Order: sequence, then structure tokens, then C-alpha cells
Amino acid sequence: MSEIKFSKPEKDILINKLQQYFERELNQDIGQFDADFLLDFFSKEMGGYFYNKGLEDAQKVLAEKVEQINDAIYEIEKPTSFVR
Repeated sequence: MSEIKFSKPEKDILINKLQQYFERELNQDIGQFDADFLLDFFSKEMGGYFYNKGLEDAQKVLAEKVEQINDAIYEIEKPTSFVR
């Protein structure tokens, strides 16, 4: 898996969310540099878990859609004397 990277606008939003969380939940101010450092840590050390969970969820959705397509194809199949 390649490194998880965010665009500058995305990273700014995430850093802001971290700062707000620290202020709201921990009553602590966290500076831009510290929040950026923490975000990098989360991305490197935990990002893969979230990424893999997203892929797993996507695979489930895709499998459900493929099953729906298979059902739709089966419904339009014409009866024949040939048995599979």
C-alpha cells in the first residue's frame, strides 16, 4: 500500500478538526505544528486500518451489486431443454 497523502485543503480541514477536538474534549490547545505531526502519526500508524476497512466495505457493496445483476440475468434467462 502506498503512503496515505492528503491534499493541502484536506489536510487543513483535518488539522482543524484535531485542534477543535483537543479544545472541546480535552480542554487543551494544540498548535498547527503539533496537530500536523499528530495527523501524520495517525496516517502512518493507523491509516492502513481505516483504508482496509473502507476497501472491505466497498467489496461488500460490489458483491451485493454483482449478486443483484446475477439475479436479474437469471430472471431473463429463457427456458431450454439444456440442463446445466
